[in-house]
Amino acid sequence: MNARQTAAAALLAVEQEGSYSNLVLEPWFRRENLSPQDRAFCSALFYGVLEQRITLDWVLDRYSRTPVRKLEPEIRAALRLGALQLTAFSSVPAAGAAVSESVEVVRALGKGKTAGLVNGVLRAMLRGNCAAPPPKDKLTALSVAYSVPAPLIQLWRRSYGHDTALEILGGTRGPAPIFARVNTVKITTAALRERLGTASELIPGVKDALRLVDPGAVGESPAFREGLFHIQDISSQLCTAALEARPGMEVLDLCAAPGGKTFTLAQRMGDRGRVLARELYPQRLELVAEGAARLGLSSVETQPGDALVLDPGLVERFDRVLCDVPCSGLGTLRRKPEIRYKPLDSLDGLPDMQYNILWNASHYLKRGGRMVYSTCTLNPAENEEVVERFLAKERDYVLAEPLKSWVHGRDGLDCDGFFTAVLVRKGGSG
Repeated sequence: MNARQTAAAALLAVEQEGSYSNLVLEPWFRRENLSPQDRAFCSALFYGVLEQRITLDWVLDRYSRTPVRKLEPEIRAALRLGALQLTAFSSVPAAGAAVSESVEVVRALGKGKTAGLVNGVLRAMLRGNCAAPPPKDKLTALSVAYSVPAPLIQLWRRSYGHDTALEILGGTRGPAPIFARVNTVKITTAALRERLGTASELIPGVKDALRLVDPGAVGESPAFREGLFHIQDISSQLCTAALEARPGMEVLDLCAAPGGKTFTLAQRMGDRGRVLARELYPQRLELVAEGAARLGLSSVETQPGDALVLDPGLVERFDRVLCDVPCSGLGTLRRKPEIRYKPLDSLDGLPDMQYNILWNASHYLKRGGRMVYSTCTLNPAENEEVVERFLAKERDYVLAEPLKSWVHGRDGLDCDGFFTAVLVRKGGSG
């Protein structure tokens, strides 16, 4: 398969099998032995369609007799790839590559009898200059402009107000920046910047964080292999900072995989003390152990454990507890664009699970200790409401600072959307 056909196959895996976008491409790259240039083109096509699907379908529906949603998945994938190239890829020769290669895509997917349909719709788009009348309804217009489903926009409007909802929508389009966390156990920020040269930029207000410029294959970087940094969004770096872990402390990181926050906590502690990383799945726990070994962090200990089951052996043992719970991920749409298309009612069971994890976590903290509850979502049901429910029952916990939802672009930070609640357990010295 070439780059376009591989992108189509990966799109079908996401749509039909529920595969995660950040995991689906690499196996296809290895299977098809794509060149670095073709990998880059395939990635741009794949993520472009995922990110702009609603927008692309709005335009395609103006030129197709059958609405795109009613076509077979293989035909949808071919049409969306073609439409993306016609509307967003100025470097692709329109009539030559975008149309003819989309026809080849649908043939490669085993739907050769529909090649004429794909050819006809895309050539009609060309004749119409890819134009489509804007939606008359304001909500639909926002949905088409940002390629975010209307129910999700309504959720954000209702929860945060119209202006903040627009800020959130502005953070749903890529490409997402790549940030590094300096491994201060091995190197200073200044020394790593000198090592990386012009490939990094400082982040005002976030200590020991760098934005990587044109990072390419980060895992192949000598500085990465030597354990001088790990990749971590600014949101996660701010989350770990809120815990205020200090050298010599006993720290628990629940739901720790893949380990970014674990590593940052250990670094903030100067690798002195103990950071216990707990994770339910052994294969994911291995990622934490491997990362800690690469970074040379001897204070990190990994242990299997279910955050939904109270472990009596951990009760009141820790000075700090990080409770970064599984969530809907609605703050990470630039990185995982397929999340936006999940029906909102599929999230209904999350708050109870999150509350139960928080309740268990609260038993592991010493009196006077500090705990952070966090998510990478922007949804009050998973954030403020979980914390309010917890505080209504657990009277020996208080907020150390106001609840905070971080929005892309706020405070000049190009971060993912996320939420933090900093809680302190009464009694003790802290």
